[in-house]
Amino acid sequence: MQHIRQAISASQRRGGFSSAIVAFFTRALLVIVLQMGLVLPAHAAENGGWWNKDWSYRRAVTVDTSPSGGNIGGAVGRAVVLVRLHSGDFTFTDAAQNGSDIRFVDSDNKTPLPFQIEKYDATNGLATIWVSVANLNGGEKRVVWLYFGNKNAPAGSDAKATFDPDYMAVYHFNDALGQPSSDSTANLNGAKTPPPGIDEGGVIGQSGRFLGQAPMEIAASGSLVMPAGAPFTFSAWVKPNQLAGDAVLLSRGAFTIGLHNGVPFARAGGAAVSGKTALKQGDWSHVSFVADGKALHLYINGIEDGVGAGAMPAIDGSILIGQGFTGELDEVRLSHTARPANMILAMAQAEGQGGKLVSVADTAEKQSSDNGVLAFIVSKLKPVDAVIIGLCMILLAMAMALIVAKIRYLNASRKGNNLFFKHFYAMHENLVPLSEVNGVSEQELAVIDQFSPTARLYEVGISELEVRNSGPASRVVTAESIQAMRAAVDAQLVEENQKLDHLMVILTIAISGGPFIGLLGTVVGVMTVFGDVAMAGDVNVTAIAPGIAAALLATIAGLACAIPALFGYNYLNSRISGLNDQMRVFVDRLITRLAEVQSQASFKNKA
Repeated sequence: MQHIRQAISASQRRGGFSSAIVAFFTRALLVIVLQMGLVLPAHAAENGGWWNKDWSYRRAVTVDTSPSGGNIGGAVGRAVVLVRLHSGDFTFTDAAQNGSDIRFVDSDNKTPLPFQIEKYDATNGLATIWVSVANLNGGEKRVVWLYFGNKNAPAGSDAKATFDPDYMAVYHFNDALGQPSSDSTANLNGAKTPPPGIDEGGVIGQSGRFLGQAPMEIAASGSLVMPAGAPFTFSAWVKPNQLAGDAVLLSRGAFTIGLHNGVPFARAGGAAVSGKTALKQGDWSHVSFVADGKALHLYINGIEDGVGAGAMPAIDGSILIGQGFTGELDEVRLSHTARPANMILAMAQAEGQGGKLVSVADTAEKQSSDNGVLAFIVSKLKPVDAVIIGLCMILLAMAMALIVAKIRYLNASRKGNNLFFKHFYAMHENLVPLSEVNGVSEQELAVIDQFSPTARLYEVGISELEVRNSGPASRVVTAESIQAMRAAVDAQLVEENQKLDHLMVILTIAISGGPFIGLLGTVVGVMTVFGDVAMAGDVNVTAIAPGIAAALLATIAGLACAIPALFGYNYLNSRISGLNDQMRVFVDRLITRLAEVQSQASFKNKA
């Protein structure tokens, strides 16, 4: 490569516009070849923008609050969204068996996001994960990254960091049957008693089953204290199995949230609020209650369904969940803040079946993809393809070096010829050796002697003339003597043409042979890929595509060798033909002039 760079540098110093153009493309080609590492392919380095090189894969998770997704208009704030994974959008075999290597990173690809894995079943290809997304706004498509593929990574799930400090308690009902429900927040307000039953087919993983009798009890604690007028939010997924009569979802002293004939209501001391829409028996609905210090609000599936004036009284003591309720509850949350309506809507959109708020990309990105698909493909090259690609690149390097050298030679010849013709025309009929021409400096004479092929033809012709004029005085011009002088000059012309055509065969080999060599590599590479797949018995796109793509690099290398060589050959051939025509015309003119000079000398001798 060093001699090519030297040729480029020399061509820029001495060549013309065409030389600079060829040098530019040569340099670009060298950069491409060196970056691709086709001669000695290497694995891609760490991707630009990749969060951590120890993780091999990532998928884009889009939180879409625009009209095409959740259709949320205003700010949401810090929100906990549900990411559902299944075998159709997540390759469980590429992650750790227990999901310990899963990580979520914000859209800046730098900030890790807290998350909690509620369920991870690699065997059946199902997972439900809660992810805390900061500063979520309406009308946007927020992309966060799900990283995986580091089976040595420690567990990253952190429930306490996932749910913000305004949560008093969060119950997923993901505990074993007969075990009290655990609290996912840092408050550790676990239930004193378990729900009567557990259903594996809840709206989000497991759900608590209630039989209309014993409730789930939560003991009083400092983090559950509710002062008078304080804000409060309750939310839960509710599936009533019967609608008649009254059923309590949550009760604590004078505060009750429940259903009356399937219609949500709430009573807080002297304040009360009732909804307008009855829940559907046997269907899941998202029910929320919000007290903001001035009014009480009820929401069904994220939409406000009732509002009443009033504030919360001071309440303490144990909390009862599901007293007199027959059906299932899931994702019960208590907050000592008034959650905004947009967040309530985001909960319903993200957690319900068929929601459009959260989507996972169908395909995963491998770590090398940010460094270019080409780098990943190069890393999959078979040895035979690497050898053939290397051969094509060597042939290309030779062709480019030849093109640069020929252009330098042609440019120098043009310069030398122009200088020679300037003095040749000044001699008129007085043809003498160049060293005897008046007005030719030593520097000009050196340039002409070294670079002008036409001058070398002239010197041969003058030498032949001097031989004939130095002989007997009686020598006269004959057809034979003219033919002898022409033969000598033509011999020099053939020698000059041989210099011009020297090694041009390299370009023709690159043009005609490069594509066939590359095609051979592709055919052998594809054959090897299919052979490996047949032996492994694993027929899928992931197994086949990288090898075929790598095999196609051989054809690309062959074309990359032939195309520049073709352009260079046509360009050089046109210039060589032009110079050859110029020399042939000069030979005819020179022989005629030499014959005239010898004839005049013979006439003088006779006189």
